[in-house]
Amino acid sequence: MTGIAATARVFDLIDRPPEVDDGYVTLVRCKEENGEIKECEERTGMWAWKHPHQADGTVTYTRLRGDVRMFDVDFEYEPGKPVLRGISLYAKPGQKVAFVGATGAGKTTITNLINRFYDIADGKIRYDGININKIKKADLRHSLGMVLQDTNLFTGTVMDNIRYGKLDATDEECIAAAKLAGADDFITRLPEGYNTFISGNGANLSQGQRQLLSIARAAVADPPVMILDEATSSIDTRTEAIVQRGMDALMKGRTVFVIAHRLSTVKNSDVIIVLDHGRIIERGTHEQLLEQKGQYYQLYTGAFELE
Repeated sequence: MTGIAATARVFDLIDRPPEVDDGYVTLVRCKEENGEIKECEERTGMWAWKHPHQADGTVTYTRLRGDVRMFDVDFEYEPGKPVLRGISLYAKPGQKVAFVGATGAGKTTITNLINRFYDIADGKIRYDGININKIKKADLRHSLGMVLQDTNLFTGTVMDNIRYGKLDATDEECIAAAKLAGADDFITRLPEGYNTFISGNGANLSQGQRQLLSIARAAVADPPVMILDEATSSIDTRTEAIVQRGMDALMKGRTVFVIAHRLSTVKNSDVIIVLDHGRIIERGTHEQLLEQKGQYYQLYTGAFELE
């Protein structure tokens, strides 16, 4: 019976229709000449959205900055059961936005919509001023870095696992990313350093070490927008401090969305958005929300009373 149940799930996955992708805006390397953005092959560290206009056959380039905005977004996984209602928010380039709320409030759903893992029922999401439905899914996801609670490591060397974030990265880029994430210290102490072989999803590494590798993997991709599904929720306090330092280094200068489970990690966010049953009920800085003495105040004071 167990075998039949497992096989049914496998066939259910095989039978799923492929993702539909109608996007035509692509992500290209670029350089700036005389104030004009031009497409190029060489690595410049600059990226742009290449937007062909079907009406007149022209092509425009928009510099990739990481400006994400949502306008009156509604979403439901199952018809008649809304998960998000009337969500409007913006994250300017370089801003850190934290989502706070009870389990099932819609925090992860918002980040899934930015990635276009699901398409919205109503409203608009714009990325650097472009409707994300027009952007090719692979290019959209390439511009977003994700660090999740569950870290997936692959059979191969430590270097291979870091390079997975950007397959054409050089060894030097991978080592620089590991140093930024704070992972270089423990990697150099492994039996064969960066050439140490990992198997069984990193069973020979601690949870904190696996998390640092996932941060290094995100750092080597160097995306302008980061989504952090509070990656420190399952590690001890001492390791959390090391991982938090790596995350802070990774977040510098990027637009960041943080899904917060521990409220102590969101105090320095530019804006904190409190969700409840798919609606935004409060927004503001840590200090502003404490002054309001609303839901955030209750969550925050309650969390520290328990600690």
